[in-house]
Amino acid sequence: MKSLSRRDVLKIGGVGVAGLAGASAFLNNNKGTPSSHDHSNHTTNHAVHVMQQGDHGDLPGTNGEVDHVANGFNPSDILTDFDYGEVSRLPNGKTLREYKVVAINKTIEVLPGLEFPAWTYNGRIPGPTLRCTEGDRIRIHFTNGSNHPHTMHFHGVHAAEMDGVPGTGPGGLVEPGDTFIYEFDAEPFGLHLYHCHIFPLARHIAKGLYGTFIIDPKEGRPPVDHEMVMVQHGLDIDFDDENDFYAVNGIPFHYQNNPIQFRVGEKIRIYLVNILEFDLLNSFHIHAAFFNHYPTGTSLTPTEFTDTIIQGQAQRGILEFSYKHPGMYMFHAHVTEFAELGWMGMFEVLP
Repeated sequence: MKSLSRRDVLKIGGVGVAGLAGASAFLNNNKGTPSSHDHSNHTTNHAVHVMQQGDHGDLPGTNGEVDHVANGFNPSDILTDFDYGEVSRLPNGKTLREYKVVAINKTIEVLPGLEFPAWTYNGRIPGPTLRCTEGDRIRIHFTNGSNHPHTMHFHGVHAAEMDGVPGTGPGGLVEPGDTFIYEFDAEPFGLHLYHCHIFPLARHIAKGLYGTFIIDPKEGRPPVDHEMVMVQHGLDIDFDDENDFYAVNGIPFHYQNNPIQFRVGEKIRIYLVNILEFDLLNSFHIHAAFFNHYPTGTSLTPTEFTDTIIQGQAQRGILEFSYKHPGMYMFHAHVTEFAELGWMGMFEVLP
């Protein structure tokens, strides 16, 4: 019998907790030897956690929730968790912001009952959202608490020895147990990111070593009611260089199970980063509203008014919008497969 693809598993539909063991056994007994780069032969026992749309229009999702306490982070908190560092003044009057980041190996429950052996910054996926103001002096105390060499590579402007790339100095390869201090002036203002830059690069990123780096303009941005960070990524559970699930801020379907609440007329700002490996493009779409799009956040003038954007890996943008009517509204990747495999959420717009 031919092996089941993940799309085949999606069609099983509505697998409950009681049926999980049986479905897993079915997959184990009927799988072949899939090619690591062939989606049609991609067998994933864990995919039974995913539910396909049913006869009554049920949305894809999971049975139950992951253990956020055991994971040590909750995607609902990551939305608004900005790390401004420990602030002091240098003798020249410049603001100094110091951050502590530790790379550790950590097992994370990414779907109910399914664990992922992640590599993390500060024990979470994505890593902490580091935030500062243009011109601040940034000092990141990076400790490698894992059993693999790692680095922190920041998008932005800095000296070569602070680039976090092998061959550029001590910060280009931080061995297990070692510490390196990355230090530079924050520029340019905008929405940036950081990630490990050790080879094989795709594996170090795909296992979880990435995060958001926001540099606010000196004059600030216009005020909004809510600011949120959303990091788009994938999860390659069986390490065959193919994504099995897709997510925002670590856990597939989290914002489907836990809608994001705000009120009619409130202005929302989303800092959207794409760090998806193994797929060329990602996308973001909201229902029943349009947003102003500021690519990379390096200009205070939006480039378009739309409801859908496409991002390649490491592309990012700031989105600003509000809703005119109360209700439940979807946001998701406008690639159906990504949405059905976890990259889907809901806005609950209150009166």
